[in-house]
Amino acid sequence: MSAPKMTELETAICMIMDVFDRYSCTEGNNMTLSKGEMKTLLEKELPWLLSSAKKKDASNKLMKDLDENGDKEVDFIEFVTLVAALTCLAHKRFEKVSRK
Repeated sequence: MSAPKMTELETAICMIMDVFDRYSCTEGNNMTLSKGEMKTLLEKELPWLLSSAKKKDASNKLMKDLDENGDKEVDFIEFVTLVAALTCLAHKRFEKVSRK
């Protein structure tokens, strides 16, 4: 018996988990993103975010802002906070565009 097909939202959730896991397992603790792992993830998965930043140390600042517990790493909950914030910003942007 085959597994039921996942919905689009279930697929999107799995993809977010997969992206985090793919980058978090390259150094040290595979449950968190180190500074280097986070920078690589941003460069490969969200290149527009860094390219639109005016400062060279944008990834360092973002890392510091996301690291709520101060352990110098980004855990999954902190990462999902970034994804949720970016999703909300994109939704607002598209909402404005669709009204025009």
